Amino acid sequence: MILVVGLSHRTAPVDVRERLAAGADTLATVLARLARRTELSEFMFLSTCNRVEVIALAADQSAGDALRAIREELALHGGLSHDAELAPYLYETRDDDAVRHVFRVAASLDSMVLGEPQILGQVKQAYDAAVAAGVLKGTLARCVSRAFAVAKRVRTETAIGVGSVSIASVAVDLAAHMFGDLSDHAVLLLGAGEMAEAAARSLGRGARALRICNRSFERAAALAGQMHASAVPWDGLDSELAHADVVVASTASQTPVVTREMVKRAMKARKGRTLLFVDIAVPRNVEPAVHAIDNVYVYNVDDLEQEVARGMKAREKELEAAEKIVAAEVAEFLAWSRGLEVQPTLVAMRAKARAVLFAELEKSLSGRLKHLGEGDRAALQQMLESAVNKWLHTPTTKLKSRAADGDAETLAATVRFLFDLQEVSAAREADRVRAESDGRSAPTAGDEDERLH
Repeated sequence: MILVVGLSHRTAPVDVRERLAAGADTLATVLARLARRTELSEFMFLSTCNRVEVIALAADQSAGDALRAIREELALHGGLSHDAELAPYLYETRDDDAVRHVFRVAASLDSMVLGEPQILGQVKQAYDAAVAAGVLKGTLARCVSRAFAVAKRVRTETAIGVGSVSIASVAVDLAAHMFGDLSDHAVLLLGAGEMAEAAARSLGRGARALRICNRSFERAAALAGQMHASAVPWDGLDSELAHADVVVASTASQTPVVTREMVKRAMKARKGRTLLFVDIAVPRNVEPAVHAIDNVYVYNVDDLEQEVARGMKAREKELEAAEKIVAAEVAEFLAWSRGLEVQPTLVAMRAKARAVLFAELEKSLSGRLKHLGEGDRAALQQMLESAVNKWLHTPTTKLKSRAADGDAETLAATVRFLFDLQEVSAAREADRVRAESDGRSAPTAGDEDERLH
């Protein structure tokens, strides 16, 4: 059973989301802790500015225990004493709804900015990290990798990504609203993240100057070379705040890098000139108290949601078409996964039929038919194989058909009872079917992307 437990910009404010965020330096630790939970057979951990989710496959279909385990681990990761503290912010989905949720997230239908492309790359990174850690390799891996194909279809078959609605465009609109023409103003980029870089590229085109400040000066210099900007050392941040008019903050720091005292000193040197912060980092890079300083404005990712909503109407017209694609893909995936549920029964039924018939054939070939040559013996064996296939064709197709409708378990149980079948484990059979169909282990996100193109 596939499960999703998490929180997002729709359910939790940024001060809650930032407590649960996991960067590249902590992701391995989170995955290792989840790996110790026997209630989960597969999982991945997705952490972005706007959501933190555990997507998992429950061990032995024990959904209740798996959900509890995930809640406990999320609370532990967030430094909370009890998972009840997270309860008001969490959402939980399972089965069909969980698959639909995964597909919609990858296709950017649940993003703050509908149709934004960054989320697909973030899901792929989370997927690759889980595969590398050995915690994503079966049915759930198939589900997530299928989500990449869904996202591809949505991007190519609808116009949901058309237009300028993005965090970068919102930053430009905010700066234009506050300063008008940026030709006499300077932009400072803190960090070298993808979203901050996009915002700085948009702002830098019309600004008098663009400067990049990063803990790694070499990375700042490399990015500055691409953007025709200037790189400045991290220890020069105080003086940079005195000269910048727009600051786009997106570092991976777990604590604020811009404090109230730093900005108060900068504003004194600026003689009160307006200073705009666009803080798109989670955890936040700018102390919330900075916003209370006169002529200083701080917009974080939650504040940007209202600005983003103004440009969403055109994309929302494409939402219905995108949702139809998701619905069709969900139905196809569920038919496949439910087919796996009855596969052990089908394998056991076929094995028992062959065992009975071929045992009788061996008796005859050792007795009354022992005079037959190799050609005749092979013909009899082929005849029995054909008979098994024809005899089991109807029950096989009916079971698979009922599986696609989600109503096969009762019928499968009846077949097992009537024929006294001993099944191989569902997990073992699922692995066998996947190995035969895929010809290899779980793909990396890069492999899936190659197939999509």
